Amino acid sequence: MKNFRDALESDTIHVFDGAMGTMLYAKGVYINRCYDETNLTSPDLVREVHSEYCRAGADILETNTFGATSPKLAQYGLEGSLREINIAAAQLAREGGGDSCYVAGSIGPLGLRIEPYGPTSFEEAKDLFKEQVAALLEGGVDLFSLETFNDVSEMRQAIQAVRELCDLPIVAQMTIQTDGNTSFGTTPELLTTQLDEWGADVIGLNCGVGPAIILSALEKMRAVTKKKLAAQPNAGLPRDVQGRQFYMCSPEYMSKFAKRFIQSGAKFIGGCCGTTPAHIKLISDAVRAASPRSQRSVINSGPLIQVKEIVPSEFKVVPPEERSAWSRKIVNGEFVTSVEVLPPKGVDAQKTLDSIRLLKDAGVDGVNIPDGARAQSRMSALATAVLVERQIGIESVLHYCCRDRNLLGMMSDLLGASALGLRNLLLITGDPPKMGPYPDATAVFDIDAIGLTNMVNKLNHGLDLGNNPIGQPTAFCIGVGVNPGAINLEEEIRRFEYKVEAGAQYAITQPVFDTEQLRDFIKSIEHVKIPIVAGIWPLVSYRNAEFLHNEVPGVRVTPSIMERMRAASAISKEAGRDEGLKIARESLLEVRNIIRGVQVSAPFGNVKYALEVFDVLPEFASQKEAATS
Repeated sequence: MKNFRDALESDTIHVFDGAMGTMLYAKGVYINRCYDETNLTSPDLVREVHSEYCRAGADILETNTFGATSPKLAQYGLEGSLREINIAAAQLAREGGGDSCYVAGSIGPLGLRIEPYGPTSFEEAKDLFKEQVAALLEGGVDLFSLETFNDVSEMRQAIQAVRELCDLPIVAQMTIQTDGNTSFGTTPELLTTQLDEWGADVIGLNCGVGPAIILSALEKMRAVTKKKLAAQPNAGLPRDVQGRQFYMCSPEYMSKFAKRFIQSGAKFIGGCCGTTPAHIKLISDAVRAASPRSQRSVINSGPLIQVKEIVPSEFKVVPPEERSAWSRKIVNGEFVTSVEVLPPKGVDAQKTLDSIRLLKDAGVDGVNIPDGARAQSRMSALATAVLVERQIGIESVLHYCCRDRNLLGMMSDLLGASALGLRNLLLITGDPPKMGPYPDATAVFDIDAIGLTNMVNKLNHGLDLGNNPIGQPTAFCIGVGVNPGAINLEEEIRRFEYKVEAGAQYAITQPVFDTEQLRDFIKSIEHVKIPIVAGIWPLVSYRNAEFLHNEVPGVRVTPSIMERMRAASAISKEAGRDEGLKIARESLLEVRNIIRGVQVSAPFGNVKYALEVFDVLPEFASQKEAATS
């Protein structure tokens, strides 16, 4: 391995590794453990993570020592093991990367409040950093990575600690918030000029936020320094699901930003929390395209392993346009049509299948099959979808919710669905069990719809949730739900953005009765740019309208429509039904120019009634005339 100074002097772009904690957690290390201690208690596990990152294409491996300073180790009673933990960490990173990777000694903040904000003096902070620096030097690191600092004053003490003990290169990385500044209010321009003045060899940003915010800050930093820049974002902002953190940015999304980082002048690119070897593999591919390097191989404890073996060449990701006819139309921007039909209540699906056969004959693109809607107990949506596709020959759009299964169950279901030939999914969190007829039933909710989208996207790239290869990737067209009428619209948009980052290809709305509201919503998410399929519900009576408005989460029937249904239903049942159909047709025509598809619900399983809504679409009207002439 060459001296890291040579890398600094070249124009080659280098790749850092990704998250260590994320990987250790995925491999079974509980979050209440001291992850730095695993260098002593589980060295094989730590070495394995380093090897995975090296095989994925990383040039620089960071030691598992982010929290291995005396104050942080003291929280676990391990301050007496500081030297051994840091030495072992450096040696494990060297063994995991062999001669293919540089080893960076990772040093994080002390977790203390230093002057002027706390009782710890600058000199005391510097001495605490020097303890760790000395141990990492003894372990044989090639450079130092000072990362995730909020306070530039604390970063200065860390830089001085390194400089007083050695002349190894320093990569100094601050962390910023969503406003682009540190939590102390320091701007990217100011922190850059200060780190430059204090002697950092590479200045960068890591952790805290996802790639988009770091890119914006990086562009400001480039203007005030000639030092090389580094970017190691999180895989997006974390989502808290019942106390567990999930990061939603897909490897593809991160690799796109890797290219943008390069265009903005970054020479060192990697990942932080939530990133995995899968992310680093695609980041490395993006970097290699911009800065070609020779193919490397690494020596592990086993035989020679080529980088390309991370994703076996015989398995290819299926392009979205080839996943299904539904997916092809979505990708090509064509208008898709579907009808939502509930699974049967019992084991006899014949009546349901007969009604769905009408959809195929009418030329509808797909049938949407809800998964335990309103917490009702019906035949498995997955089983119904298989019956539909095999016996009717129309594509299904399988709704799949997080409520009823843990992570292992969902993984099994999805792999099975793929093996059975299902391709189109609508991923939803699911209605709470207590709103259904079985209030004592429990929910699982290991993850929500955002995490589930991320999981399916991983499967589409040949990886399970633990980033283990599954062989042939799945080929799902990923849809998600969205509610234009959400009470907290800002939160709904934020969640929608997360879903798109996680890999969503299209979205289906809750039933739309307020068309102006839908127009405003679509305008507010124009920056996201995935196709929106509008949900349309043809009302059958005033009572039906009252039920939807008051008892179905996320559905709002406007006062004017409620009054129209009340007046019509007072005349007769037929008049109420006709008015509901008229309203549905009006709604569809009013939004036709801003949507890329429609999902019409079949009230009480009445598919014929749902099909009448399509008559206002020219393509269906002409087809119907041809069939009757």
